[in-house]
Amino acid sequence: MVKNALFNFLTGYEAKRKRLVNKAPKGPLKDFLSVPFPDLNTSINQLSMLAVDFETTGLDAKGDKLLSVGFVAMEQGQIKLNTCYHQIIKTKDLLQENNVIIHHITDEQKNRGEKLRTVIEALLKALAGKVMLVHFSRIERQFLTQACIELYGISPQFPIIDTLVIAKRQLDKRDVAYDPSELRLANLRHKHQLPAHHGHNALNDAIATAELFLAQINTKAKTDKIQLKNLLL
Repeated sequence: MVKNALFNFLTGYEAKRKRLVNKAPKGPLKDFLSVPFPDLNTSINQLSMLAVDFETTGLDAKGDKLLSVGFVAMEQGQIKLNTCYHQIIKTKDLLQENNVIIHHITDEQKNRGEKLRTVIEALLKALAGKVMLVHFSRIERQFLTQACIELYGISPQFPIIDTLVIAKRQLDKRDVAYDPSELRLANLRHKHQLPAHHGHNALNDAIATAELFLAQINTKAKTDKIQLKNLLL
């Protein structure tokens, strides 16, 4: 696992960052790519992270829309609540009722939202030099990649830690069948005796993910010996 992470980092994340920084248009994406990614040997206790969550109109990054972004920074194992960010994004498409029931974002709120470019710029600025922490990386990775392609014409790479993957690796070690619902954010928080949270709000879920991550690594014997390369996707 560690060898694969090292190979992916050297031939993927950091190498691709260096190649793309000269190709990226001047602006937020170039600024993001100009900052080196954290070293693989960085202790988790010393790692700079940004817990991120998206609310979207669906699961298809090419056909669906990004509705809101929430994030909060983590430094040296602490959640920095003074860095909290939450923004609804303005889109032209009318929202579907069955989707609104989940994320509770109305057409009126959406119409008063910020432009996608403004929100992605804020996210990239906050993410520079950090590892992105998410729960179920498929959503954040695909929608952020698609947004960068639309705005800047380039598909960047992002170092990511996924709390769902951390949990899945632990369950897989037991070598017994388990219900996939055990991997849901709310269920994992309950397992780690964390309080219930108001889900499907991008900022609430970002904070909830950050709290879950701290609970996950604190169950390990020596957190000071856990390094980025042990958890990087």
